[in-house]
Amino acid sequence: MKIGILEGDDIGHEVVPETVKIMRAAAKVTNLEIDWQPIPIGRAALDSLGTTLPSDTLSRLEALDGWILGPIGHQAYPKIPEAVNPHPILRKHFDLFANIRPVRSYPGIPSVHQNVDLVIVRENNEGFQPDRNVVAGSGEFRPTNDVTISVRVITRAGSSKVAREAFELARSRKKQLTVVHKDTVFKLGCGMFVEECKRIALEFPDVMMSEAIVDTFAMRLVMTPQKYDVVVTTNMFGDILTDEAAGLVGGLGLAPGLCAGPHRAMAQATHGSAPDIAGRNIANPYAMIMSGQMLLDWLGRKHDNQAALHAAGLIERAVNKIMTERKTLTGDLGGTAKTSEMGDAIAAAILQWAE
Repeated sequence: MKIGILEGDDIGHEVVPETVKIMRAAAKVTNLEIDWQPIPIGRAALDSLGTTLPSDTLSRLEALDGWILGPIGHQAYPKIPEAVNPHPILRKHFDLFANIRPVRSYPGIPSVHQNVDLVIVRENNEGFQPDRNVVAGSGEFRPTNDVTISVRVITRAGSSKVAREAFELARSRKKQLTVVHKDTVFKLGCGMFVEECKRIALEFPDVMMSEAIVDTFAMRLVMTPQKYDVVVTTNMFGDILTDEAAGLVGGLGLAPGLCAGPHRAMAQATHGSAPDIAGRNIANPYAMIMSGQMLLDWLGRKHDNQAALHAAGLIERAVNKIMTERKTLTGDLGGTAKTSEMGDAIAAAILQWAE
């Protein structure tokens, strides 16, 4: 397998190396051969190569099966044409149409709710986001100083692809899928999304599909998140709901993610680059590590690679062990460990099972 390493910005230079360390340990135990390829991106690329997205980065990624993308701190980039936000471009260029974001609580880790284990599948390339919903120009414009218009794009193709991804995931879990929308107001836009979900549902008679209006779902998610398993929704709704869900189990430090497409996938944690704590070796690496675990699991299923599936399983088992023991956790999780110490503990747990 060919996997790229794109560290991103700020704490990305700390949590991505820990993720690679742990993935290497799992690959060693399972005899999974991985060709690791570091690729420049973000502020470091701007400083050394003159652009946040070098011209050969996309072509190099074309040759890979997947990659790890660290958090991008684009808000701090200088306002010049060479300093673009790379990750929307990657999502659109490689048709990474499904943003898969699991939410899980752990006993002993402070959280609003316990016994939470759900996954939100968010459509990734359409909706209201103006950086990815049109080919040329922008989906947001200001015809006068006092008027701004934002365009929401919903297509049958985009809706059906993310619906199928969600149904397949639901089939592998509890066979329950909740479709979240607002077709009471967006009768055509959300209406089309729901139509495609219902059409795909016919191919999955073993999965029970239900619907929820987004505002009602947001309330129920706060009150009883344990009732939900797999959720699928449109881009903007998913962007908001996944952060809300992460807040219920301890915050964005516990929010991994995977952007999946037809041929490749990108491990990308939900959290930002946290420049305020960068360089201090105190960032929580959980979200990035579990994003890497999701990448191996996706690659294993995509290519029917049992070694990759085994490696993903080992990482999940090791993370569960460290989170349960609570001896080597970072400060935000109630511990005193450094980023690298938590990574070392997870890697050690994997390697000891090989003995």
